[in-house]
Amino acid sequence: MRTVHSADGTPIAVEWTGDGPPVVLVAGALCDRGSTRPLAEALAGRFRVAGYDRRGRGDSGDTPPYAVEREVEDLAAVLADAGGTASVYGHSSGAGLVLHAAARGLPIDRLVLHEPPYGLGGEEELRDAREYARRLRAVLAEGRNGDAVELFMTTVGMPPELVRQQRAEPWWPRLEALAPSLAYDSAVMGDVDGGAIPEWMLEAGRRMAAAMPRGRFQVLEGQDHNVDPSVLAPVLTELLAPGGPPGAPA
Repeated sequence: MRTVHSADGTPIAVEWTGDGPPVVLVAGALCDRGSTRPLAEALAGRFRVAGYDRRGRGDSGDTPPYAVEREVEDLAAVLADAGGTASVYGHSSGAGLVLHAAARGLPIDRLVLHEPPYGLGGEEELRDAREYARRLRAVLAEGRNGDAVELFMTTVGMPPELVRQQRAEPWWPRLEALAPSLAYDSAVMGDVDGGAIPEWMLEAGRRMAAAMPRGRFQVLEGQDHNVDPSVLAPVLTELLAPGGPPGAPA
């Protein structure tokens, strides 16, 4: 592990592995660089791959007040550590962060977005997402990190009884430690994220790909929101290797 510093001085923990063209992995909600490590290891034969702890997670620091722009600056620091530019893969709300970074002109060679949880803009959907954001901020303000994780999980479609069972698991405290960063994911997504319903996520992906210069939309058959690294790594290798297919797949 190494530490880089964002523009506001916040330390950001970065873990590099492999050798080759640089690729940065940006994790989603309740994830840190440990979550992306299996994918990094699967890509390491062809690329130099970075997983990093987004601010407020793992070994990275956090400097209030939070703003999405600060997370864009964090990613800029990781890209600088890569040598100035890199390809970037973003998962879920991490893909939303990558879009913010690309819109602000960060030096990204190619980007791959996996299921950023944008809805399609219906009034009821927007209302539900904003109510989730309000409730999330309230429980976090009261220090109820476990309830914040439970709120997130049930919002994305996990049965409440299953979540209650998981609260007794030995790994649950790790999720509670990451819970404050759920508010950051909500801000990155503009309070418009919601449950992982395949139909609308696919349609959102198609629309994003169509809106991007040389964008491509691709479905990984048989995979859900959390893709097996052994399935995802060959796809990323094809898309991100020098001379590979151009475009910005969604």
